[in-house]
Parts: sequence; C-alpha cells; structure tokens
Amino acid sequence: MSLQICPITFGEASAFVSAHHRHHPAPTGHKFSIAVADQDGAVVGVAMVGRPVARHLDDGWTLEVNRTCTTGVKNANSMLYGAAWRAAKALGYRRLITYTLASESGGSLRASGWRVVAERSSRKGWDCPSRPRVDTTDYGVQRTLWEAS
Repeated sequence: MSLQICPITFGEASAFVSAHHRHHPAPTGHKFSIAVADQDGAVVGVAMVGRPVARHLDDGWTLEVNRTCTTGVKNANSMLYGAAWRAAKALGYRRLITYTLASESGGSLRASGWRVVAERSSRKGWDCPSRPRVDTTDYGVQRTLWEAS
C-alpha cells in the first residue's frame, strides 16, 4: 500500500482520534496536526502535536506528540512520527517528545529514529491539593518518554 503525508485540520484530526483511538480522547488543542493517507486519499492515521503537557518541559523549544492514531495500516505510525519531527524542526523547534504506555512496544518510534529518554512511574492523576482536578482518564500506568533524534 502506498502512503503519503498530507495536511489535516485540528477538527478533522480530533474526529479521527475520537473514532479510532483505543484508550484516549483527542487533545484539547495543538500547534499542528499531520495525516497519512492511502493511495485513494483516505486518511488512515493522524498525529497531533502541541505544547508539552509537563510544564517543566514547556521551554519554548520543545513540542510533544500528544496523540497518534491509525487504523492499523502498516508503517503509518512510523511515517507520522518521522513527519512530525521534520515539521517541528522546520518550525524552529529543537526537541520533540512523546510518551508511550509501558504495554506498548515503541516499534514505530524506533523505526522512525526516536530514542528512549526515561521511564516514568505510574501516577494517580492530575489532582493535588494546590490544583484540584477531576480525573477523566486512567493515568495510573507506567510510561516511557521518547525523544526524536
């Protein structure tokens, strides 16, 4: 199957994630999104890139791939990660990061040249005494922090 990178709006990418992602909703915002389409022009995957969720990583030079989602087409996710890094570099950013769940292999990231930076332990969520939050997603899992290189 022949795949190609193509532009996509925030609304279209959000709708794709809502329809196809297995465990997370679409992010609430982004800097840019990228799609990958098949030879007929049908979107088979999206990447949504925004500011880092962790505020200590939000230094003005770093972006985070907040969400990728595909229909399972081979190589689509790797293409998205590679295209996201090329686009971030073209916009002047020096670092692009993302997280995977401990249960995910990271094969698409390795295939597109990313490397593991750190292993993050599970957390209870975003709620704390100084910033009360209602948690709507299960954050209690270990994560791996990756960086494009």
